[in-house]
Amino acid sequence: MDKAQLMHELKVLIIEECEKDVRPEQIDNDAILIGREGELGLDSLDALQISLAVKQRYGKRIAGNNKTRAALQSINTLADFIRL
Repeated sequence: MDKAQLMHELKVLIIEECEKDVRPEQIDNDAILIGREGELGLDSLDALQISLAVKQRYGKRIAGNNKTRAALQSINTLADFIRL
């Protein structure tokens, strides 16, 4: 799967898991995902939902350490993490 397709799938996953009323194309690939600065207003519970969905769909575990937590910084970083 190419990165562009993966990033689109991740946007759809986040919209569905976090019950956001936006279209995938409205989410910038480099926008901050989690925290007050983020456009989507995602919090730590949303991060957990995303982490569980990524584990289930892609088999990649996002642990609590700094390296993997950085994967949730943006769509771009999450796609790179999954592709490793």
